[in-house]
Amino acid sequence: MPSLLEILAAELERPRELPAQVIAHLSGTYGLDRDAIGAFLVKELPQLEDYEIDLALSPVFTPTLADQAVFADRLGADSVPATDWPGLIQQLLTRPTRAQLVTEDGQQQAVPLRAVTLERYVHRLRLDATIPGPLFELLVHFAPANDRPLLQAVARRAVWENEPRRGILMRYLTAVAGGATYHLADVRELLKLAETYQPADVAGLLAQIPHWLQVLAQEINSGGGGKPFFNERVEELHGGGRDQRRQNNSRVAAKVNERASLERLQRLLAE
Repeated sequence: MPSLLEILAAELERPRELPAQVIAHLSGTYGLDRDAIGAFLVKELPQLEDYEIDLALSPVFTPTLADQAVFADRLGADSVPATDWPGLIQQLLTRPTRAQLVTEDGQQQAVPLRAVTLERYVHRLRLDATIPGPLFELLVHFAPANDRPLLQAVARRAVWENEPRRGILMRYLTAVAGGATYHLADVRELLKLAETYQPADVAGLLAQIPHWLQVLAQEINSGGGGKPFFNERVEELHGGGRDQRRQNNSRVAAKVNERASLERLQRLLAE
């Protein structure tokens, strides 16, 4: 099994496309043409102050839930205390660790990562988090193998450190382990609700769901994009592929899925 250091290095050095916000930041802050960004990353970025590098690269190296899942899968019920992190960061710095940043033209730029970026990444991976025994046992016994890393990452999030609130996740997992229908999307929705609204417990969450369902219903009813075109010429007159109604329909579909997930959670948590 690869060591934690090896996994950290591999994740940090995998190719990462620069998001639009990073390109806009670099272009606007440093007066760069978009085709000059690659050279800037290699030649100029390493010379900037730590705060400037953090501003530029934070959207690229702030771990997502999917990033955390890679390490949750490796750690299982174990954790890495914060006192060990400086040593890991120093080893990554000494290697050195080089990011592979992909610019708009598809070219990869090898950029040595400074301590400020390594610290951001390591400190936000939730390496010191733990999963209480009963919760871990539920995940091990019911979770589909492909979903288990992400579910373990969800279970390691700070929002569940509050025991009454952790009961929300326990209630959900106990129900699906007992045969209730499982959807990974519902787990994501549950995490979003818990982190956004910080309900005290199951009862607190259930008390708010009817209002959210009502709001979503209103957004769905008011956000429809009109009827579909049945004539290609009419579609062209409305902008063809640029038709705003298609974007509206996509947003409405997302709201419909969100509402369906919320209804499933309401039924399951109320049992």
